[in-house]
Order: sequence, then structure tokens, then C-alpha cells
Amino acid sequence: MAGINIPGVTDQYNTNDTVEKLMKVERIPLTREQDSLKTFKAQKDAWRDVNKKMSALRDSVKTLYSYDNPFSNKLTSSTDEHAVTADAGRAASYDSFKIDVIQPATADRFLSSELAADTNVPQGTYTFKVAEKAVTLRWSGGTLSDFSGAVNKRGGDIIKSLVIGASEGKKTLLIESLKTGEANHLTFEDDAKKFAVSSGMISPVKDTTASFGTMQTEFRPVPDENSVSGQEYLPKISNRNITVTSSTVNIPPRSGFLLKIPSNIEPDQHITFTLTKQTADDITEELNKELEVPQLPDAGSASFGGITINNNPSDTLLQNAVPVQHAPLVPVSSDNIISAVLSDGSEKQISTPQVLTDADTKVDIDMSQYNGIQSIAVRNRNTGTAFSMSPVTAYDPKVSSGYTPDNAVSSAGDAVIKYEGITIRRPTNDIDDIVPSVTLHVHAKTDKTATISIKPDTDTSKQALITFVGKYNETIAEINILSQNKPELIDELTYLSDDDRKKETDKLGMFLGDFSLTNVKSGLQSIEGGKYAASNSAKVTMLSQIGISTSATGGYSGYSESKLRGYLEIDEKKLDSALANNLDDIKNMFGYDSDGDLIIDTGIAYRLDKELTAYVQTGGVIASKTNNLDSKIKTSESKIVKLETQMDQKEQELKQKYASMEGSLNSLESQQTTISNFSKQNSGN
Repeated sequence: MAGINIPGVTDQYNTNDTVEKLMKVERIPLTREQDSLKTFKAQKDAWRDVNKKMSALRDSVKTLYSYDNPFSNKLTSSTDEHAVTADAGRAASYDSFKIDVIQPATADRFLSSELAADTNVPQGTYTFKVAEKAVTLRWSGGTLSDFSGAVNKRGGDIIKSLVIGASEGKKTLLIESLKTGEANHLTFEDDAKKFAVSSGMISPVKDTTASFGTMQTEFRPVPDENSVSGQEYLPKISNRNITVTSSTVNIPPRSGFLLKIPSNIEPDQHITFTLTKQTADDITEELNKELEVPQLPDAGSASFGGITINNNPSDTLLQNAVPVQHAPLVPVSSDNIISAVLSDGSEKQISTPQVLTDADTKVDIDMSQYNGIQSIAVRNRNTGTAFSMSPVTAYDPKVSSGYTPDNAVSSAGDAVIKYEGITIRRPTNDIDDIVPSVTLHVHAKTDKTATISIKPDTDTSKQALITFVGKYNETIAEINILSQNKPELIDELTYLSDDDRKKETDKLGMFLGDFSLTNVKSGLQSIEGGKYAASNSAKVTMLSQIGISTSATGGYSGYSESKLRGYLEIDEKKLDSALANNLDDIKNMFGYDSDGDLIIDTGIAYRLDKELTAYVQTGGVIASKTNNLDSKIKTSESKIVKLETQMDQKEQELKQKYASMEGSLNSLESQQTTISNFSKQNSGN
């Protein structure tokens, strides 16, 4: 504290020290309140640390029973990852299946001829179409590189372009579709078509489209099937009721035909037609009304000179036979309509799964996928559904709008795979509608059959459990330090840094008499040590059964106080075995529905979450503690401000009093000196 400073007067009576000593006594209430404020703030920080630890633990346990729990994660593997891989969703079944990649889906990629490096792309309107989507570029003219850049800016997710150095002084321009699939051909319109032709990217060709199946004489009897429906009186499939009107083939119930493919159609072409479903009365209703009785031929007659004489009917016992009704026929419904007839007489079914549900079904047959195809067999096996069929068209998929690419890097085509021997076509290489909750990613043709396997992701589950144990132990350690005054609690935590160790030491025993911490610790221990059986057949119902407990690692005998702190340990070997063999039981142990309402309502993780939420939620136990401390801090700070003001006033009063006293003493001393000097002077005289 600054001393008294009076000009011409020295502190010869130690008044500064006296004032300081008096103020030290006066400041005792202020010092006490400042210490209380520090304690309140330290306690608030400690509760925040507890809240942070508990919240981290709650977040960890939530992941163990929520929809995103790690126990439902799936891992996929492929024996030929170069050709095909897969991603499995959480609902996918543990399984393995065979995949053959015949060809991946491809997009049109057209390359120009070699062009001079300084080639100028003329001004104009350049339109590029992929299926029904179009990109139009209004180009003011410029170099190949500038044109390519402009195409890329406008192309979006439809097309892109690239300029490639071909040879010295020469460049080529690549235009490619970004959409795979046979239906997504790249075409050029307006000035784009002119430039594509002039640059050697495409050239005009004769139309190779051909039609057949328009004349009644083309529809031959269909071969008898090796297997029949098992209904003796059901009419065989015949071409006798087939009619052709306005180039449309009408196919009544139980009708069919064989249509030969003309020899001038190349084996790499496609043939396509449309089947349209028609309403028809089910023929089994009428057939079931007919009686199965012997039918005798007519007795006949003779005519001569305008006179006709009828013969008498045959006199047999059959005339009085009792009619017998045959076993009722059952209606037939089948979507197996089309098949390819090969050169050896065998047939290969062509899938039409929507033919009975969709009004129109377009059938597109890639002849290259049916080696040796000679004819198309159509069999309407149905008794209550008729179809009409359009003429059959053969076309070359590489030819679009009368132009063919001269330098095609690749042509638009569907992905063709075999799933468990069944041939499937899709326009993209990401196929998610074959195996439930599994997306296949096709990359290249397989050299041999690939096996896709779906297995549990035990590594992620194990890591989640390790994280849970770590967060649990951190929470228990924090509770132990705050609720007990034992230095060994900190010594046992070998993972603490020096700064953390000092911080924890300052908190040791801070809430020694607070039962809320001991209560939550007791609750957590009770939950983690409980038994949780989701079903009577569950083999794993306790944490200790998967190698997680307070003494999981063993290796000791007798009493050990550190083992009684409540920390969890992990027997990694036992945990690995449990995850490999009892993953579903472990998942259910952490959270399951006990009353059948499809909502998880019990389990270790569920109960820990509820226990911790009561402490860390808004308005919870810890929030109540910190709010109470906030009030105390606010009150203490007000007291301190008031006491500091009082101390300042008191100090000023003491300074003034002692300054006045010292002045008076100095005056008296001066007077005494004057009198003394006067006396000495008179005595001398």
C-alpha cells in the first residue's frame, strides 16, 4: 500500500506500517469472501468437468443401442475386387452369392480425327443430346481448348470434353456422355452435327433398321413344352387363334407362336417389340361348365332326287350314359412369355417380370447375349390375359440418327451380370435392386465367377466397446477424485499428464460430503453389472460374459484396493470370441424391446443413457448444482465489491487520521525545538 506522502514531512512515526497492519485486520472479511468465491468457481469448474465426462459417456452408450449401433454394421468382400465390389446396408443379411460380370455399363465416348493444333471451331449453336436431355452451347468461335472448356462449363452431369495431344502439331477432341446405359446414346444436333462430321467424329450411314412379324404366314406353331401345367383338359398352346390386324399381332389366352429371325439380321444387332396387355375373360370358367360325356358321330344320311333319308342313331348303351363333370380347371397366371430358341433347339427364357402388371412392356433382346438365336417363341400360358404385339424391329445400337461414330472409344451399353446364374441388365454400374440392402459396383468383366460375402463388422463393434469402457472409467475416476480424499486415486491414473495431475490434485475430495456423486456411481455400477436377457435362448446376457468387468484381466490374488475403485477392464481375447460368435446377443444386451412395441426400453446402454441423462440434461442434477453455485458466485462478487469499497474508505480515513496526528506531532516537536533553543539562548546570556 502506498505510504503517506506529505511534502516536507517524513514517515518518522511508521504511520504507513501502522495503517497497513490495521487494514490487514479490517480486510479479514474481504479475504474470507474472496476465498469463498475462488472455492465456488472451482466447484463450478469441477461440476463442469463431471458433466463433460458424463456427457461423453452418454454419447458413447447412445451409439451402442441407437439405430446406428455398430453391431448392425456389415462388411463386404469380393473375390475379384477388380471386377465387382459391394456395399451392404444395415438391413442386409449375412450371406454370400455368385456374380459374373459379362460387361460393365458403358457410355458413348467419341473421338475426332487428328486435327491441326490451331484448328478453329466455327461459330454456331452446338446441341448435344444424351437420351432426352440436351445441352445447348451458343459458341462465338475459337480454339479447340476454348471450345472444350465451354462444353465442360455447360455440360453439367450430361457430357464432358477433353482435348488430347495426338502427335506433334496434332490434337484430337473427345466428347463423352456421362450417362451409362444402352438407352443413353450421345447424339449431335445443329452445328454440333456439322462439326462432328467435319472433324471425323461421326459419319452418315444407311439405316440398318429392319422389321418383321407383320404377316400371318410368319407365325409358325410353337413347339410343345416339355412340362405341362398338370391340368389334363387345359387347351394346349396353339397359333390357330393368332390374328394379325394393322400389323398388330393379337395373342388370345393359351395361344402362342414361333417367329423366325430373318437371316439378313446380324448377330450383334438388337431386336425389339412391345407387348400390350389386353383384358380377356378367363377361359377356365367356360371350360368348367362343359360335361365330359362320350360324343358319338352323327349317323349320317342319304339324298337322291331331292329326298333325304336320315339313318337311325346307333343303338348302344352309351346313349343313356350319365354326364360326368371333369375336375375343375384352375386359372393360370404366368409372366414367362418370351424365350429365345437357339440353333440346337434349346430355349432360353427372356425375363419379362412386369408383363402382367404394366399396360405396355418393351422387350429389347441383345442377340449377342443369346448365341445362336434363330427364333423367338411366344407362349401366352395365361387363361385370363390376352396380349397384342407390335411388329419386331431389328436395329444396330451403335447407329443413332443415321450416323455412326468413326472413332468410338466406347459405345453406350448396359451392365450385364449373372446373379446366381440369372442374367440381369441394368443401365448403370451401381446396382441396388438385386440383393436387398446391397449395392453392387460393377467395374470390369470377370475372368471367373466372383463371390460376394457379407459379414459382421466386428472391428467397429469392438472399437465402440473399447471407447465405451474408456469413457466409463474416466467418469468413475472423476467421481472418485471429487468424492474421496485419497492421493493414491491420482497416482493410479498413469495416463494423466503433469498438468492434469496437478489439476486433479486440486480437486481431490472437493465434494467429500456430496451424496449425488456416490449415488450416480452406485447406479452406474448396478447397471453395468446387471443381467439382460432379450430372449430365453440368449447365451450372452452380462458384460462379464464378453470379457468386460472390474476384474476381467485376472492375474491377481487376494485383496487389491485398486480393483475396488469400480473401473472396468477388458479381456480382449474373450471379447473377440464373443463378437465372432454371439454378436446378436451382444447387440440385444445393450438395448432391446421388452414389451413388443418396437421401441427399445431396456438394456445396459439404454439404462446407462437414462441414468446419465438425469444428471447432464438441461435442468438435471448437475445443472441444478451449477445454478446454485452461480447464485453463490453472484452474491459473493457483490459482497466483495461492497467490502472493497468499505476497505478503500476505511483506508482513506486511517490515512487522514494518521496524517493529521503526525502533523500535530511534528508541530509540537517544532515548538519544543523553538522553546529549547530559546532557553539555551537565555541561559547563555
